[in-house]
Amino acid sequence: AYNIHVNGVLHCRVRYSQLLGLHEQLRKEYGANVVPAFPPKKIFTLTPAEVEQRREQLEKYMQAVRQDPTLGGSETFNSFLRKAQQETQQIPTEEVVLEVLLSNGQRVKVTILTSDQTEDVLEAVASKLDLPDDLVGYFSLFLVRQTKDGAFSFVRKLQEFELPYVSVTSLHNPEFQIILRKSYWDSAYDDDVMEHRVGLNLLYAQTVSDIEHGWILVNKEQHRQLKSLQEKVSKKEFIRLAQTLKYYGYLKFDPCVTDFPEKGCHVVVSAGNNELNFQVRLPNEQIKEGSFKVTRMRCWRVTSSVPMNNGPSGSSPGKSEVKLELAFEYLMSKDRLQWVTITSPQAIMLSICLQSMVDELMVKKSGGSIRKMFRRRVNGALRRSDSQQAVKSPPLLDSPDASWEPMAKLSSKLTSVSLRGISHSSSANDVGANDFHGNYAFEGIGDEDL
Repeated sequence: AYNIHVNGVLHCRVRYSQLLGLHEQLRKEYGANVVPAFPPKKIFTLTPAEVEQRREQLEKYMQAVRQDPTLGGSETFNSFLRKAQQETQQIPTEEVVLEVLLSNGQRVKVTILTSDQTEDVLEAVASKLDLPDDLVGYFSLFLVRQTKDGAFSFVRKLQEFELPYVSVTSLHNPEFQIILRKSYWDSAYDDDVMEHRVGLNLLYAQTVSDIEHGWILVNKEQHRQLKSLQEKVSKKEFIRLAQTLKYYGYLKFDPCVTDFPEKGCHVVVSAGNNELNFQVRLPNEQIKEGSFKVTRMRCWRVTSSVPMNNGPSGSSPGKSEVKLELAFEYLMSKDRLQWVTITSPQAIMLSICLQSMVDELMVKKSGGSIRKMFRRRVNGALRRSDSQQAVKSPPLLDSPDASWEPMAKLSSKLTSVSLRGISHSSSANDVGANDFHGNYAFEGIGDEDL
């Protein structure tokens, strides 16, 4: 069996024959010219070297399928991953009650099937809250880990290829929970959400929570004004004032390490406003702050380092041993690109944030909207909407066996943008073209913009 890791954790185990079956199904649906080549069968028993070669070939195959916008987003591929996840975790299909957190600490209990996918669970939560169909697309379910002080550390955004109940229960740790939060970056979309009472309440609860946890910076006078609005239950005015505050709409990550401006600096990274904000503690204990705009990131990659397990044969390596890094190539000035690396257990979540910012920018650039009509029940049965969610973040697949390897990401559906006047980086640390994710919101920037 081969392990498929998605978003840094074991998602499922599959056999060669299962992957071959998936390949044949994709060929039948999309044609042999669309689906990548599959590692061939061998008549004789494989040698250890051939086993490793096949593993690498299967990994590349799965990454190639996932990176193809048509194949990677197909129901065939996603249902394969969901079914394999359920079989691997050996959780039978049955009716269960799942608790989903809201930002104010309230718990929403929904009755679902263990085999219900992310969209099913999100719909069940929305229905329980009376959130209108056309506002559901503004929200997502996130897997979080609750810290001792009551704050949340974000693990990942739950995707369409996974079963939320299986994802959270298979971790066997009550600290992991599922929370409902808004899933867009541009605060202009707040107006759409605030049109409805439930949307307004959800947005208000999230804003209050972010202020209480120090994610949004507030001075004494602003705090006094906010408290006054709270007492008057002026929720819209409260949100309007919060929108003017620093870090409104940002996701704050756990303290980690970066190599910018120098190696080994401790940093707190926040994602929002189409940027990554750095609050860096320099070796001399001085704190400096700076931001990296997503439009000036030429590309990024997530890599995982899995050390060899030297313990007893029965022991398994701890999660802390897997080192995750997000590296992005940034346009520091005209014609000067530089790699910046963040070493963090939340590297994948950071990458998902970057991708969703880019998706949202591209949707806006094309004149589209992230407003999405959700699936509706037809004669009591669930029916998929033909429209696709505009802002979505794909999975990352890796294999646990290699000592150092990249994780692949789904590329944007748009063609690559050529960059004028800037040569590709020739850094010795660079990896091959297939190992990083190109950023289609990246543009050549002239002197006047620098």
